[in-house]
Amino acid sequence: MNKDPEKGPARRASDHGRHGRLSRERVLAAALDLVDREGLSALSMRRLGSELGVEAMALYRYASSKDALLDGLVEALYLELEDRLATASPGGAAPDQGLGAGVPEWRAELHRIALITYDVCFAHRQVVPLIATRMMAVPLARRPPAVLRDHERVLALLRGAGLDEERTAAVFQAFTAWVLGYVSVELRAMVDNPDEPEPAFRLGLHRMPPQELPTLRAIAPALAERGGPEGLAVGVDAVVDRFVGAS
Repeated sequence: MNKDPEKGPARRASDHGRHGRLSRERVLAAALDLVDREGLSALSMRRLGSELGVEAMALYRYASSKDALLDGLVEALYLELEDRLATASPGGAAPDQGLGAGVPEWRAELHRIALITYDVCFAHRQVVPLIATRMMAVPLARRPPAVLRDHERVLALLRGAGLDEERTAAVFQAFTAWVLGYVSVELRAMVDNPDEPEPAFRLGLHRMPPQELPTLRAIAPALAERGGPEGLAVGVDAVVDRFVGAS
């Protein structure tokens, strides 16, 4: 029988932790908090069990493997997105994005979804890479329910706006690619030396050969600037206008 808690349970272990009995929600919340604090490399069944005050084997009732735990982190992120979308005022993000009057409700809602997704991803930036890697590994029907509900939310919004199936699929794909791609670019590491006040040395441009990379060296300071929610909104409009038009 396997006795390695990293590879699977060998015996039934108590799931009563230091704060009472575990639940899937508590396990995922603790995993998310650990990764937020220390990064993905800190996550293991043994370490998470220590955080919760239980043996690592007890966690396999809530996540059957390390991959399942990683999928759970994606699920936790999308559950938070779902909760924030439910509690934030519909259309509340539109004024900050400068959408103005007369914008169709569905477009304003698409902006709201994009902006809150951006905020949640920035709150859990260590988990963002998993959105890409786990979705590449997990077929559509096996994705966490919260992820599928996010897909359904955007698709239903587009269908409700009168788009046919083909355009709905095209806008959904482009919208998803833009929002998650934009977040990934915003979160990329750029600063080489945070203690260096001189911008060129802060970015480590002296490490780049000037003959080989003259354009990159010249544009790097601009690349280091974040576009923020405003840049995100511009791209959402561009995606929608490409397939739907400005009306």
